[in-house]
Amino acid sequence: RFTQWDFIALVNRYKIPFHEREHGQLFCDNSSKDILQMLLTEADKANVTIKLNSPVKTVTCKDSAYILKLDFVSYTCNALVIASGGLSIPKMGATPFGYKIAKQFGLNVVPTSAALVPFTWRADDKEKYETLSGIAVMATVTTGQTQFKENILFTHRGLSGPAILQVSSYWKTGNAVEINLLPDIDLHNEIEQATQTHPQQQVITLLGRFLARRLIKVFIDPVIQQSRLASLSKAQINNIVSSLQNWLVNPNGTEGYRTAEVTLGGVDCNDLSSKTMQANQQPGLYFIGEVVDVTGWLGGYNFQWAWSSGWCAGQYV
Repeated sequence: RFTQWDFIALVNRYKIPFHEREHGQLFCDNSSKDILQMLLTEADKANVTIKLNSPVKTVTCKDSAYILKLDFVSYTCNALVIASGGLSIPKMGATPFGYKIAKQFGLNVVPTSAALVPFTWRADDKEKYETLSGIAVMATVTTGQTQFKENILFTHRGLSGPAILQVSSYWKTGNAVEINLLPDIDLHNEIEQATQTHPQQQVITLLGRFLARRLIKVFIDPVIQQSRLASLSKAQINNIVSSLQNWLVNPNGTEGYRTAEVTLGGVDCNDLSSKTMQANQQPGLYFIGEVVDVTGWLGGYNFQWAWSSGWCAGQYV
């Protein structure tokens, strides 16, 4: 009921300049602090009191009222909204507080894991690929039945970039990830055509039209790199194509919550009202945002879920 258009209308009311990039992603022209200031101003209009550095020690419920105990003060309320987020980026203050409250009041919590997060190399792959750190390539990345086509970025520790972050939300430990480094090219056909027109051309010269030579030297056997196109066997051509367009990576794991943008899992949606975000069996207790088992793609979906779920709860508390 609170859509992306409602949020954009709010941004426009505050005359915050923004622009659109690929895939419909919207970015502030100036700074994300513009959005923060907008939210703080809206909170001020509603006479919201914001208290920082005030950790909640305990939450109890008595006679339909919730009692929050802090270090030196207690608060009592009839409606308690948990908007404490997930476990991602602990240096920003992420904690399992919301999950503990949910379990305390009998709600199911779906097991959590890091999502929208870079992959890390296995030891042998690290030795082979870490020299490519800094290279970005448009690629399709597939795990299971899920595929994303965006940039990938080689790092010293593993693979990152939008396509990797996206697919990480679907990857299961132990599974391979298939990467096509030339998603828009029929490489087999390119090699066959070049063999007809430039039979004495070296393999590395042809492939250099599509990819950085530094990358080719890691992926293609040194002898094959220097070979003339006319000398290639069918098996060698197939091997070149497979190396670049069917690269199988077995990640050692992910960078974890330290760099993850979101958290998979959380408070079970089946235990919440989709209309109000209130716990089905615990009147007056609401859960919104990332603490709930809802995870969006890269590009603002998780922010929108926070706005939308918060708005819904706000109509009823």
